[in-house]
Amino acid sequence: MAVFRAWRRLPGAYLGQFMHSEASAAPSSDAAASPAPLYPPVVASATAKSKAAKLRRRELYYQRIHDAPTVEEKLEIYGRRQRLKYVVYPQTWTLNADRWYQHFTKTVFVPGLPASIAVGKEEQKDDLDLAELRSIVCEVLLQEYYYQRKQRPKLFRASEQGPAPFITHLVPKLAARLACLNPVLGPSSVIDFQPDVNFYWLRGETVVPRGHRRGRIDPFRFQIDDKPRCQIRIRKQLSEFEPLDYLGPGDIPVIQHLPDRLPLFKRQYQNKIFIGSQISDPCCYGHTQFHLLPDKVKRERLIGLKLTDQIEVPYRANAVASLFAWTGAQAMYQGFWSEDDVTRPFVSQAVIFEGRYVAFFCYQLNTLALTVDADKNNPRRNICWGTESKPLYEAIENSDVKGFNDEVLAQFVKFLLNRPKEL
Repeated sequence: MAVFRAWRRLPGAYLGQFMHSEASAAPSSDAAASPAPLYPPVVASATAKSKAAKLRRRELYYQRIHDAPTVEEKLEIYGRRQRLKYVVYPQTWTLNADRWYQHFTKTVFVPGLPASIAVGKEEQKDDLDLAELRSIVCEVLLQEYYYQRKQRPKLFRASEQGPAPFITHLVPKLAARLACLNPVLGPSSVIDFQPDVNFYWLRGETVVPRGHRRGRIDPFRFQIDDKPRCQIRIRKQLSEFEPLDYLGPGDIPVIQHLPDRLPLFKRQYQNKIFIGSQISDPCCYGHTQFHLLPDKVKRERLIGLKLTDQIEVPYRANAVASLFAWTGAQAMYQGFWSEDDVTRPFVSQAVIFEGRYVAFFCYQLNTLALTVDADKNNPRRNICWGTESKPLYEAIENSDVKGFNDEVLAQFVKFLLNRPKEL
């Protein structure tokens, strides 16, 4: 001890001299080969009631999903936690439901269709016989509306006797006719009739108001259970309409109210993510969905209720909810989720019927990071393009279709002819 004190009192012997000496400035060769620490790092308890313990449990939960060896196990762990969740109905007659659905899914709506899928007035179709396709559509129309003997429909069930069978029979016929022009619609594709499409996700936060978990901060949980009239699945993914980081014009509506005001109601059952087939199915990418709006949102009924500003709302709400659920489930089938965001866009299309009127929509999923933590520094936005509804025909009189709209048929065919760039 005495020697050490005398050494400290040496004149000019300051700590800086030893720190900047040549021997001490050079990195030690034994630093890289230093042994591992003897004790594990100090982490928060996973069973305590503190905030650090809650963050620790969340990290362990995320790590379990990341370390899952297969997509099936990843989805099982992701949907294992059972809590009350808001059930989002794609076909709804709630006022301004499309704005709420855009907020829930972080989707911006762009009027019109992308340039690659829109039908121009000067576009020539030398290799496509629209007259033959028009005859096919008219034949299916007359078969379902005129030649079939039908009973008097029940209340708000009239669409089940005309428009529903019309869509079910029209899609396979047109797909078979156009398979020679689009190999995607050949034997490698699959047409599902009334399949189940499900998606479960988290968006936003709230404080638990009552119960044994009162006062805790919980995310809003949402579930979509959709059942389109029919849908086409293919083996390869459709080409993107825009780059992954494309924001799109317009803003996403921000809703400050609770989803109960929409109104939406909470239910508790299995959290399911499903595209209409199992994960092992090779046709794991969506092409086009076909939906039929219920009679409660028909144009004549809304006009009678003096809700003319709500005529296009059910179309947009159905497209945003259904296509987000379908593309989101496709992305999760590829191993992506909210904490492991997509690295490429997922694209799908939708044709929504309402008796005589038809609307067309395209959707591009750019992000699944919709939770509060994942969305903090996430500029990506999902995009939905759509048209206003147009009549396919004017009337059916004396076994003849009056006022057939060739523009709607051309857009319908352009949707079916869409295919990946490599084909």
